[in-house]
Amino acid sequence: MSKKYRLLMLTTLIISGCSMCYELIISAVSSYLLGNSTLQYSVTIGLYMASLGLGSYLSKYCSKNLFHIFITIELGIGVIGGVSSLILFLANIYVSNYAVVMYLVIIIIGGFAGAEIPVMTRIIEQDENNLKVTLSSIFSFDYIGGLIGSIAFPLLLLPKLGYFATSFLCGFLNICAALLIMWKFAGRIKPVGVYRTIAVLLGGAMLMGMIFSDNISDAIEGGLYQDRVILREQTPYQKIVMTKHKDDVRLFIDGNCQFSTADEYRYHEALVHVPMNELQTREKVLILGGGDGLAVREVLKYGEVKHIDLCDLDAEMIRICSTNENITQINQNSLLSEKLTVYNQDAYEYLEHCKESYDLIIVDLPDPNSESLNKLYSNVFYRMCKNCLTPEGVLVVQSTSPYYATEAFWCINKTIASEGLHVKAYHLEVPAFGDWGFNMASCRDLTETIDFDVETKYLSGENVSALFCFGKDEMAQDVEVNRLTKPVLMEYYNKAEEEWR
Repeated sequence: MSKKYRLLMLTTLIISGCSMCYELIISAVSSYLLGNSTLQYSVTIGLYMASLGLGSYLSKYCSKNLFHIFITIELGIGVIGGVSSLILFLANIYVSNYAVVMYLVIIIIGGFAGAEIPVMTRIIEQDENNLKVTLSSIFSFDYIGGLIGSIAFPLLLLPKLGYFATSFLCGFLNICAALLIMWKFAGRIKPVGVYRTIAVLLGGAMLMGMIFSDNISDAIEGGLYQDRVILREQTPYQKIVMTKHKDDVRLFIDGNCQFSTADEYRYHEALVHVPMNELQTREKVLILGGGDGLAVREVLKYGEVKHIDLCDLDAEMIRICSTNENITQINQNSLLSEKLTVYNQDAYEYLEHCKESYDLIIVDLPDPNSESLNKLYSNVFYRMCKNCLTPEGVLVVQSTSPYYATEAFWCINKTIASEGLHVKAYHLEVPAFGDWGFNMASCRDLTETIDFDVETKYLSGENVSALFCFGKDEMAQDVEVNRLTKPVLMEYYNKAEEEWR
């Protein structure tokens, strides 16, 4: 292949890498907004592949002005891909049928990308007449570009730039590729000046989008969140947003509310004090999740507690909740306690290698709305929890809502019981969440008689017995055990989300 066409190989690398990023952006944004990440990624990948085929098929009708068509493809992918995340967030706020917009964006990007290789092949074959070398070179660069995009997006682009700046950057790169072609093959593009002007204007728009991506985020999140956003950070693992209205501070992870300072004490008192009062020995506690420090705050009310291990994957979550005044005022600087040791690692991996025995294990993790979280609600996970309990120890698991996600709640209950643990389910009303439930378990029988010896705002010896009573509409019988090899809990949870959305 002659040197003059090697530049086209570079553009193939850019298009492929950026197209892969667009595909991942659409999947990630849809998972963020709608949940059910398995469905979102599957639909995006399947529809994108079909659109590649459609674009490839339609390219057969392109026989003249191939350079003009190729530049149009580059500019089209750059513009649609560059604003793809913005379009999706706006569609979620203002359009009743988000899926239609999502499908349309995928089809347009996939169609353009699918037409690229056939058009480029014809351009090169007009002079080279060596189809074997041409196709092998083009596909090699195409696949390498896809690999680069798939690695760069989760490890570098999303954590450092976020959704908006990443999509604008990829759009800018596509447009730069078009400008490179216009520079190298100016004599075969007429009127090249018009195309260059359009490309420069579009590239400038993408750059402006990157520069003002934080301002765009503020405006968009004003529509996603009812209250004023006072903190927004994209970590390597999740999107953290904090809002404030008067004295009410709320923390969101990937769009899901984790707590409201107006009523979080109800949730955390039930999570901690109910199992704590089942214990004769309260010296050593393990908290899985709970990076906000609110469960730690409640545990520290017991003077006999000598040591607390907290395992939370996201170090940025710990940093925010140990330094941000809006949070430290609520968690009472619990994350700075000398009794606390923090491990920033996956809870599953921590238990796999854990050699300690704990009097109490508190599982305070987000709801099981993804494959990675579903693993932390599996029978194997609870088996590892059981192995890390003392003979008289207690395990407690936040278990979503028995009213809004009835099957999911009782699936968690049944999964814990499948590991030979005695399980007690209980729940209470948390205004920010609604009816919220927990499952408490031990290798021994558990009681429901509790006499609190620490200061509480909601729980008392008189009202605790009501926590263990469930209405008929909060019961589910025909549920399966959630296994690593058969993650039925995700199906139950996603079904509930669809019903209540």
